[in-house]
Amino acid sequence: MPIPDLPGRLVPRYSDQEKWLKGHVARMCHLDNPEKFPGSQPVSFGVNDLEKLETQDFWVCEKSDGVRVLFLVVTDMQANAQDTYIIDRHNTYRQIEGIYFPHHENPMLPLKDSLIDGELVIDVDPRTKQHKLRFLAFDCLVIDGQNVMSRPLDKRYGRLKEWLLKPYMKMLEDHPRVAEAQPFGIRVKEINFSYAVEKVFAVDIPALQHENDGLIYTCVNTPYTPGTDRNILKWKPPSENSIDFKLVLRFPPSRFNPREPDWHAKPVFLLHVWNGGDRYEEYDDMYVEDQEWEELKKSGEQVDDRIVEVHWDASISRWRMMRFRDDKPHGNHRSVVENIIQSIADGVEKEALLERSNAVRTAWKARHPSQQPSHPPPPQHHPLPMRPPPMKPPQPAPRVEFRYGPLASSPWSKVSGPTVIAGMKR
Repeated sequence: MPIPDLPGRLVPRYSDQEKWLKGHVARMCHLDNPEKFPGSQPVSFGVNDLEKLETQDFWVCEKSDGVRVLFLVVTDMQANAQDTYIIDRHNTYRQIEGIYFPHHENPMLPLKDSLIDGELVIDVDPRTKQHKLRFLAFDCLVIDGQNVMSRPLDKRYGRLKEWLLKPYMKMLEDHPRVAEAQPFGIRVKEINFSYAVEKVFAVDIPALQHENDGLIYTCVNTPYTPGTDRNILKWKPPSENSIDFKLVLRFPPSRFNPREPDWHAKPVFLLHVWNGGDRYEEYDDMYVEDQEWEELKKSGEQVDDRIVEVHWDASISRWRMMRFRDDKPHGNHRSVVENIIQSIADGVEKEALLERSNAVRTAWKARHPSQQPSHPPPPQHHPLPMRPPPMKPPQPAPRVEFRYGPLASSPWSKVSGPTVIAGMKR
């Protein structure tokens, strides 16, 4: 499934409008740096996090394969006017037309300033095969003019459903034609208690109309934290963990003239790791089959100097390309890369999560002997066998080496020579 293109009208970069919007969001979120994307970022799930699930309250949901965005609602109460925007990870803004949020107390009034966290996905109707763009909300930083970042997740999620989704869905029910003018649909993602992971695998993920990319565990009792948040855990099977690097091409010397590069030969595919700011460093290389290289050339697209998502192929002990990630301004930071590599080498398989779910449930009940939170719905609404499926024989951990430092330098820099090689933009 392709990553959806972002809808809306791009707010001109460095314009007065963009400067005002960034300052407005920074004030809403009590942040010092308006140029920084205010959303939180997860860390990779490792074997040590199994114990964390037993000692702290977490919620879990499927991780959709889409584009992470923040949804901004800007309301002028004096003019009774409301504008909406989406903010991507580049911290660029796009104005959205056709979406309106009524107030939860008085639908004749607009919802006040709000900032909602979520992702855009492409849902495919299994019967008609029709594609539908949807925004899946899962958290909020500000809702109806109130900053809720310091409040626990269950309170933020409750506000999201009661103050945003409920009046919005009532408006669509009363005025069905409103939905026809909207560029995408809006839903709130279903979240479960951490011990209900079996239900997520058996019920939630099979029912999806979009691609799944693992699980997200979020601590219930911690505040919303912009930037890397170690209380948000991103789980994938170890073999499916991926890393974002910047791809850089290096061409071999010509056999006719060793002082010149052979621009028609297959290059070396270098992966550069982000060290913050605009600083990148050579980290490793990527294996590309001859046929893959031919397909890349046929595409005519720019290949180098783009963010590329790769996974570790344990069968050949090499990085392999998955896709380009033009929705990301940078690759993963070096510290994140090291954590992901550690999670690949010391990752947690699905069976281990299922096996641990009963212990997580027991610990949760012991912490809350008389408490039954209203959000999310208890997992017994979806009865499933109490025992997980039989354990598969343990698989050997993939052999992953930590690779640091620059590779051998090459005189054939990608910044020299022609900009188009064999019809492909460099």
